[in-house]
Amino acid sequence: MKALVVGGGIGGLACGIALALRGWRVSVLEQAPALIEIGAGLQISPNGFKVLQALGVTKGMQATLFEPEAMEMRMGRSGRSVFRLPLKGYAKNRWGAPFIHIHRADLVAALQTRLLDLQADAIETGCHVESYTQTADSATLTLADGSTRAGDIAIGADGLHSVIRAQMLGPDQPRYTGNIAWRAVVPVTALGDHVPPPSACVWVGDKQHAVTTRLRAGTLVNFVGMVETEERARESWDATGKKTQAQADFAEWAPEIYTVIAKAQTLHRWALFDRAPLPRWHDGRVALLGDAAHPMLPSMAQGAVQALEDAWVLAAKLAQENMPDAAFSTYFDERIARTARVQKGSATNAALFHKATTLGALAFYGPVGIAARLRPDAFHARQDWVYHCDVTASG
Repeated sequence: MKALVVGGGIGGLACGIALALRGWRVSVLEQAPALIEIGAGLQISPNGFKVLQALGVTKGMQATLFEPEAMEMRMGRSGRSVFRLPLKGYAKNRWGAPFIHIHRADLVAALQTRLLDLQADAIETGCHVESYTQTADSATLTLADGSTRAGDIAIGADGLHSVIRAQMLGPDQPRYTGNIAWRAVVPVTALGDHVPPPSACVWVGDKQHAVTTRLRAGTLVNFVGMVETEERARESWDATGKKTQAQADFAEWAPEIYTVIAKAQTLHRWALFDRAPLPRWHDGRVALLGDAAHPMLPSMAQGAVQALEDAWVLAAKLAQENMPDAAFSTYFDERIARTARVQKGSATNAALFHKATTLGALAFYGPVGIAARLRPDAFHARQDWVYHCDVTASG
């Protein structure tokens, strides 16, 4: 059996590995001319790390991953701590796997290496897929140059602006959230005395928040900032913004945040849109995965992780069912409630981090800090439904 996978990102490569481990021939078709270093930092929670372990990828990540010491919240302007909860070591004890930070490019490289070890010809770059067709027993992709690729099934792991989803379900209907996002990666050595803590730290403020993490064994600081604004930007991770605009957005914030912005060589800026859960993720022998199936806001750091879960479950269902259509139906039924809940939770978190008045901030963050200090286990328990999950446990 041969599987065509559209998209050489995290979800597509993970799907290729999961299928190859079950005996499928795999052809991952990537639009870019090469799998180059793009993107920035990722937070991989224990539920995602379990999938990476099952895929046999974690050994190739060890040199570059970073395990944060804590999960914490600080006030954006003053830098004052709201709470700080243990994470390093604690995550594995509570949820069965570590919580890590890693550069997207490093994770893609580890996935690519693993897939090519399993099947040397599994990845084809420079493939701009435009459409699909299918028969009762095959699926065919047509590329921009007029060439075709045929297989038994096709998987659309082609991201936020998926051409496979558009053909399957019609034009996308995103809703602008009223927020734009900034991101940058800066060497720790460039920040002097104003290095953000070695933690998964959210900095909260008036109609905006930021998150700082560490990458590449702690040598880089990853910054993501979200700001409410009526001005829309392009919905693309490649879009950039002016440093002066980022500095204005985070003026008078804590020096750890302002210094990261000041030292950034490139600041990306893009608009955040959300989308309602889709009514289905497949059409016969063609299925969707990751952002193509369930785009989500970054406020729970679950986008890449949910794509990893998708990849494992999809491959497992194909191994259990004789017919792809039945396997894809079962895959959707098993995944849709969870991914819809993560989508909703991500949107809720964004609002919680943006208390617009001093009174509102005190009323919310004060009790949150007290609760975290008095009952840290109860606070962590709120993440159990996300982090405890192990989709690899059932095969």
